[in-house]
Amino acid sequence: MPVHAVRPEEILAVPAVSAGLARVEKRIRRLSASSRLPLVNRAAGHITGAGGKRLRAALTLATALALGGRIDGRTVTAAACVELVHAGSLVHDDLMDGAAQRRGVRTLNAELGDARALVVGDFMLARAWLAALTSASKHVAGTLAAVVVELAEGQFQETADLFDPGRTPEAALRSITGKTASLFRASCAVAHPDGWTMAAYGERFGVLFQVLDDLLDLASTADRLGKPVGNDLRQGVYTLPLLLALRHDRGELRSFLGRRLTEEEITLLLARLREGRMVADTLEYCRGLAADALAALPAVADPEVAAALYALPGAYVDRTESLLAR
Repeated sequence: MPVHAVRPEEILAVPAVSAGLARVEKRIRRLSASSRLPLVNRAAGHITGAGGKRLRAALTLATALALGGRIDGRTVTAAACVELVHAGSLVHDDLMDGAAQRRGVRTLNAELGDARALVVGDFMLARAWLAALTSASKHVAGTLAAVVVELAEGQFQETADLFDPGRTPEAALRSITGKTASLFRASCAVAHPDGWTMAAYGERFGVLFQVLDDLLDLASTADRLGKPVGNDLRQGVYTLPLLLALRHDRGELRSFLGRRLTEEEITLLLARLREGRMVADTLEYCRGLAADALAALPAVADPEVAAALYALPGAYVDRTESLLAR
């Protein structure tokens, strides 16, 4: 079966990783239900049980195998903590965006209100750090604490640039590295004492992952994605694909920037972006990122895991192409 015919995250589903993910899932459930307050447990379970690819956890497990290690209890805990940090950050993202749904499930802020959702997000981040410290290692705990700082800084940078027509591609990349790629880097770093050798692969893949997601928001359709498109434009987030398109703009695109747009204006701007060079330029940029990620991949002991890690970046580019509006 060709790579583009499968869901990209399934590429990491080699038997040892799949078996490890089942253990990670159980650990996530236990950690999500570890509060003294039943309502907090229900809320945390609501977000961690809402589905998701568990891609970051899979990278942790794959990295452990790639570097000649094994998937033991500490590795499982580290992978679960990575996912708990991710889930807690999503709670905060939904709160900031005022989102009512994620993956077809009502968000915590829609269910509980903003104040309670904020506290549950805080609980999940803190619980991940405490579990890492007591059940994994100081290295894992320190890495996750540092990445929470980066997540906050990356998100802050993005909010500081909202509706800013002068935002640069470099500013967008700094935000992406903080709010998304840092956790992919950490997913690799926490897996093994030599996990730092995989960190550059994880970070570059994380940037690729976010840029492709941003492209789909501008160049796919609601039917293909199963969710509305153009959300970044509604919120005033000028993502890298849009900024790449501006390099060829003669004024038609910039006239839409710096203000809130009507739905009619969003539809018109999306059409103009799709007619121009944005898609081609972004895909070319992402193929370069994929090549950079592969160049950063160290020697991998397990050939099956090596093949999966090698195929993953390109598979995400292929998947994105299949979801673009035609």
